[in-house]
Amino acid sequence: MTTERTAGWVERAVAEAEATTDRDSGRLSPEEQVLKRIERARRRAPKIRESRITLAHGAGGKATHSLVEGLFVEAFRNPTLEALDDAAVLSVGTGRLAFTTDSYVVSPLFFPGGDIGDLAVNGTVNDLAVSGARPLWLSAGFILEEGFPVADLRRITASMAAAAARAGVQVVTGDTKVVQRGKADGCYINTAGVGVLERPVSLGTGRIRPGDAVVVSGPIGDHGVTIMLARGELDIAADLASDTAALPALVDALLDAAPGVRLLRDATRGGVATILNEVAQAAQLAVVVDESAVPVRPAVTGACELLGIDPLYVACEGRLVAVVDGTQAEAAVAALRGHPLGDGAAIVGRVAADPPGMVLLRTAFGGTRVVDMLVGDPLPRIC
Repeated sequence: MTTERTAGWVERAVAEAEATTDRDSGRLSPEEQVLKRIERARRRAPKIRESRITLAHGAGGKATHSLVEGLFVEAFRNPTLEALDDAAVLSVGTGRLAFTTDSYVVSPLFFPGGDIGDLAVNGTVNDLAVSGARPLWLSAGFILEEGFPVADLRRITASMAAAAARAGVQVVTGDTKVVQRGKADGCYINTAGVGVLERPVSLGTGRIRPGDAVVVSGPIGDHGVTIMLARGELDIAADLASDTAALPALVDALLDAAPGVRLLRDATRGGVATILNEVAQAAQLAVVVDESAVPVRPAVTGACELLGIDPLYVACEGRLVAVVDGTQAEAAVAALRGHPLGDGAAIVGRVAADPPGMVLLRTAFGGTRVVDMLVGDPLPRIC
């Protein structure tokens, strides 16, 4: 960028800010002015500004969204893809199918509470379940590094088989590739899944309304913190295990009890904060979260405080986020708590009309702060 172009950009930005301040100063507080500027910035089309891919592009935050929306959606644009849901819902004859895919590169491969095998099955099953589908079939693709122990591969596939049996799905096709030593970090797994929508349910951000409740199905952050501690790079000990689990039965219980469920998401990369930002921006509504209502285990809170990480951004692998008709919120929580995987469910916030596209957190100290999308990559390789 030349000096002349740089100067012109700066002058235009200053002029825009001053004009906005002049227009708004008579009727908006300083906080409201800041929110308006953030809102305008978020309405701009995502662009990839980096010349090379970084780890942040896989963290589930702002860089990931820029990559997905600014490159992949642009290249493959179609109405189904543009929804950017956990699974694509496809009409086939008189029925509907859900289809999803995911890749798993977690390090370490084995961790307290699970391993890359059951993580791959549960993650794909859950993407189908939160679309309202009954998961049926999976594919499994393995990328193996030369020299990888056969005993470890046998352990991983046994874990996958057990997880598939628990979830009621079958692995019906797959693929295997082997790459040179040092090229794949042991084992990577890709899974795709197909499920059938048997309920006349339609879930999506277009159904969300002011007054709806935001519910989480249990304590957040267990998986991400477990993975970080399992790497052994930090001198921190905690009695924690991954929450990886298949959620179809939990989703069924919720949908039976609360037909006013508007949206379901599983809070994986980027955590609950990223999910809520995606919801707020897509619906152009606000989400207001009560910090004191968010369930977090003391061990997760302690580890996050030591590491300077907000639990709202830490990944889960067995927790869902639901947006529910506000009048059915209590029934939804009761249904979740009636299942072993939802016994820590809680209402953590509400949907509001303003400020559109924003997530606000009412802190334990009585203040309010903006919860933005994740920037950077504080927890690499968590799934």
